[in-house]
Amino acid sequence: MRIEQLGEGTPEIAVVAGIHGDEPCGVRAVERVLAESPAVERPVKFVVANEAALERDVRYVEEDLNRAFPGDPDADTHERRLADALAREVRDCTTLSLHSTQSYADPFALVDTVDAVARSVCPYLPVSVVVETGAESDGRLIEYPHVIEAECGLQGSDEAADNAVELVHGFLEATGALADAEPVAGEDRGEVEVFDLGRPVPKNAADEYEVFAENFERVSAGEAFAAADGRELVAEEPFHPVLMSPYGYENVFGYRGERVGVLDV
Repeated sequence: MRIEQLGEGTPEIAVVAGIHGDEPCGVRAVERVLAESPAVERPVKFVVANEAALERDVRYVEEDLNRAFPGDPDADTHERRLADALAREVRDCTTLSLHSTQSYADPFALVDTVDAVARSVCPYLPVSVVVETGAESDGRLIEYPHVIEAECGLQGSDEAADNAVELVHGFLEATGALADAEPVAGEDRGEVEVFDLGRPVPKNAADEYEVFAENFERVSAGEAFAAADGRELVAEEPFHPVLMSPYGYENVFGYRGERVGVLDV
């Protein structure tokens, strides 16, 4: 785990990258922001988490770090020990954790619940969607207070890295870290929709998978939204797909979400 800092003092703001070793966008963004060395009014901690997985270009070495929290310093696996160390590093910080996905090209935010921190930060990020993960937060860094995850774009793309830089800038502005920077929200950013993350959509064993639905776009009852080896999956009731893709997850297509409103500024 590599830790860098901008500004003097004890940071209460943190940016985390590299939780998954096959998602380099956050690391690239951290390196670019550190190279810019912007003037800060509040100290900021930057953490590159799973260096071992990043070096091997794999999601994890022994187990998924973002399912291993709170971790254990005496655990048998690298990631569970790392989870304990990372949780300690960001324990007292408002934190942005950078990720990427195989399901959606535009950036969006995820929170355990839309609380005061989410309401004070998310409207100032370059996102149009916030997802409440609720029960699906178990084992993830996001279940800790004051943590916001950001899906920056498609895994491995230059666009995801560019989006990650914008997300970091927006986060630092929203938390008052950047000197002489006014956060932008409301009509200047556009409406931020809130979705509740519901049940996963199981993916049966097959040689070929397809997804017909668009993430965050309503699927009607009776509509085919995916297929496994040509056998279509038809919605029994309306839902909004979230993180849905043919090959992003091993055992599920994604999740059945529900639009629950708009994030007010």
